[in-house]
Amino acid sequence: MVQKRKYNRKYNKVFLLCLIGALLFTAGCSLVKESGKESGKGGMYIYYMNMEGTSLAKVEYTTMNSTEENMIEDMLQAMREEPESIENKSVFPLGVYVRDWVLTDEILDIHFSSAYGRMKPEEEVLLRAAVVLTLSQLKGIEYIDFFIEDEPLTDSMGNAIGYMGAEDFLQYKGSSLHLYQPRKLKLYFANENGDRLISEEVSVRYNSNMSIERLIVDQLIKGPSIDGLCPVIPPETKVIGVSVKDTVCYVNLDDGFLNNTCVSDPRVAVYAMVNSIVDGGASSQVQISVNGESNIKYMGIIDLSKPLSRDQNLVEER
Repeated sequence: MVQKRKYNRKYNKVFLLCLIGALLFTAGCSLVKESGKESGKGGMYIYYMNMEGTSLAKVEYTTMNSTEENMIEDMLQAMREEPESIENKSVFPLGVYVRDWVLTDEILDIHFSSAYGRMKPEEEVLLRAAVVLTLSQLKGIEYIDFFIEDEPLTDSMGNAIGYMGAEDFLQYKGSSLHLYQPRKLKLYFANENGDRLISEEVSVRYNSNMSIERLIVDQLIKGPSIDGLCPVIPPETKVIGVSVKDTVCYVNLDDGFLNNTCVSDPRVAVYAMVNSIVDGGASSQVQISVNGESNIKYMGIIDLSKPLSRDQNLVEER
């Protein structure tokens, strides 16, 4: 006599759920490029930044989604959330989020909120690298283009960044961030008589770890690059420190700044620095000190004891 097997609905349901989960996981992994996998691992990674904000860190990521669209949404959402590790944090600062995205012929256009345009350069480039490295792991994405609202992302010179691929950011994975970016600066130097200021626009490439204010001071010490302009700060002057607090830029120079034979009017040296920093940075005033001491009169005339605002009266139109 043959004994009939009982049909157990409970175990059959569990089996079906496990089977569906396995199929979805397999389908999800099939959307991942082989280049996005490490030996012995079939998953993907979400890229975060370290707590110091100087490098990227990757964390293993798995998804049960089987469609490219859902995976893009899930990965972007995961990037905005804080990771479990206290050593890392999200690359998305407060107020920055993805408004929309469009995938066409392996090119992903991502539209960010307007707050993206107010990010610091070092924050922006880490976010850009993290998003590209994370999403380009998917088979259907070869290049990614960034937009702020509906305007293409541009560099500091107004040129569109354009399409980006993982190969553009491989050198930043897990290494300290040392990115050089172009920047236009409006600097003030002395006329040939040393008694008036004349502006010069210069294009430089600088380490994004350096503040714009420090960059401006260094460029002023370097001197002008065109004929008819004269230096305003002695070239032997050393920069002790440059910092910004509450919209005031604090510039601390050594006593090389006191031995100034470059200008006939001490106001030219002082306001070349003040005007250049206020025009090019995020400060509204500049406090200058020499060896940490600001309670002095520069060349016996200019009181440095208080922060100074820009003075356009000394500028000579060309």
